[in-house]
Amino acid sequence: MDKPAPAPSPWWTPHVHADRRPFLIGRNRIQAALRGFFGARDFVEVDTATLQASPGNEAHLHAFTTEAIGHDGARTPLYLHTSPEFACKKLLAAGESRIACFAHVYRNRERGPLHHPEFTMLEWYRAGESYETLMRDCREILGLAAETAGTRTLTYRGRETDPFMEPERLSVAEAFQRFAGIDLLASIDRSGATDRGLLAAQMKAAGMRVAEDDTWADLFSRAIVERVEPHLGLGRATILDEYPVAEAALARPTARDPRVAERFELYACGVELANAFGELTDAAEQRRRFEAEMAEKMRIYGESYPVDEDFLAALSQMPEASGIALGFDRLAMLATGASRIDQVIWAPVPETSR
Repeated sequence: MDKPAPAPSPWWTPHVHADRRPFLIGRNRIQAALRGFFGARDFVEVDTATLQASPGNEAHLHAFTTEAIGHDGARTPLYLHTSPEFACKKLLAAGESRIACFAHVYRNRERGPLHHPEFTMLEWYRAGESYETLMRDCREILGLAAETAGTRTLTYRGRETDPFMEPERLSVAEAFQRFAGIDLLASIDRSGATDRGLLAAQMKAAGMRVAEDDTWADLFSRAIVERVEPHLGLGRATILDEYPVAEAALARPTARDPRVAERFELYACGVELANAFGELTDAAEQRRRFEAEMAEKMRIYGESYPVDEDFLAALSQMPEASGIALGFDRLAMLATGASRIDQVIWAPVPETSR
């Protein structure tokens, strides 16, 4: 009978820490450089509360739940936030115009080479500025991270990105056509409503799996993961732009085409690094989208999260703005050459039993 493989040594074992330490020191240097980057551009660094009335309202994000107990014993449910976004937008409503935040965030059901239950999100917001400005920020930040780490190349699992090259800007529709042969916009009408049958037919013709109970969103996600993402950020970074409005719950529609939104994602080495929006400020529309997302979450997972009414109240007073969330640990990985996210986290969350 084969003996079970020995358990890996804990991260705090001296020899394991010695292997991890160069990545961790690199992480610290990159974080310090980014603080300097934002400070030089008149950003105010903010520190938001981790405990929130709502963790966020995206169907496929899963939160950690806790509760506050008052002096009278009354219990109030609270959540560890999945992003500092709601708090940051409240600060924009309060009058801040340029803010940046290194926030510890928490996502359940996520662990792997690129995922950790607790990780660091770098978010920054520009009131009164377009989301194209965030694209320039991304280009400069990639180069700064690499330069600080002493490298000319971002790397991950044999893939490379030159962080000093101008990123490719590619719309989601262009990516679907190029890499999957699918006319995505044909399945979206001018109101933003989607046609599941039309997209399913195109995916079958392209040789992709389609299940009877797949929604349009399921099909969209499968095509992104299987056909699009493997081609992004190779050689140079990719800005994947103009997501369908159905896949951009917190972004406003573009002026050019109401079927797509001011949302882009940044990719390097095939890895998603950041998610950016021209922010939606219509509170009624935001409520409708949140309710639709939570209905989908209930359908799939049998649970949902409350809507943060305080956030919706603030949203009605928030100025036009652009905002972005960047996975700081992933950026540190690619710049330092780490192969797993836990190599750039000083004290990883304990593994749960399998």
